[in-house]
Amino acid sequence: MKIFITLMFVFSFLSCQGSDLGQKNSNPPDHQIFDELLKKHVSKDGVVNYKGFISDKEKFEKYLDLLSNNAPDRSTWSNDEQLAYWINAYNAFTVKLIVDNYPVASIQDLHPKIKIPLVNTVWHIKFFKIGGEEASLDEIEHKILRKEFDEPRIHFAINCASFSCPPLLNEAFFPDKLEDQLNKVAKSFINDPKRNLIRQEKAELSQIFSWFKGDFTKKGSLIDYINQYSVIKIKSNAKISYLNYDWSLNE
Repeated sequence: MKIFITLMFVFSFLSCQGSDLGQKNSNPPDHQIFDELLKKHVSKDGVVNYKGFISDKEKFEKYLDLLSNNAPDRSTWSNDEQLAYWINAYNAFTVKLIVDNYPVASIQDLHPKIKIPLVNTVWHIKFFKIGGEEASLDEIEHKILRKEFDEPRIHFAINCASFSCPPLLNEAFFPDKLEDQLNKVAKSFINDPKRNLIRQEKAELSQIFSWFKGDFTKKGSLIDYINQYSVIKIKSNAKISYLNYDWSLNE
């Protein structure tokens, strides 16, 4: 009996030690690998060389594993560390989705056979893991990024592998540069005539501003929000319409 009790104590001690070691692995992952891949395989205007990612697949998978095995610790990570992680995760796993199914004309070609809008789409497919839990792009965007962070600029930072999406930034997002990077992608997207046609009296905007209007109007009107970043200031009584969305692959 004494031996049994002793063994149980040792087992419990080792179990606690293992748990503590796991909890200590709570530092944010280094996004340098993704940064190198983006600089190498994405142009300055966001055109993606998916064949290049395929040729660097071993290095790319190393980064994806880093993301999967280092889920954010909300109790110890800063807000910027968490936000940079989730933006990079969304973009990296979107690239993986295309790479794994390449060649493909559009991400919409990857919808399940039975597509149910807002319920069962390509964005709902659980094809990767975060912290041991199966996850989807929809969960990252809507249940984490939009729900946990009051940051509309995430819509200009995450990329859905399509032409009309905000271009994929050819660098990874880093916590210490996040504010500047978010401002950069906001200004770039809003002033991009391929995605928004802005005049003082009339603005033809990306559908993103229609789909997620509530995210942009928490502190004022949609025009107020856009004018923070637009070179051309839209008048308050300007006519607003929305452009057709081009879902062709951003390559």
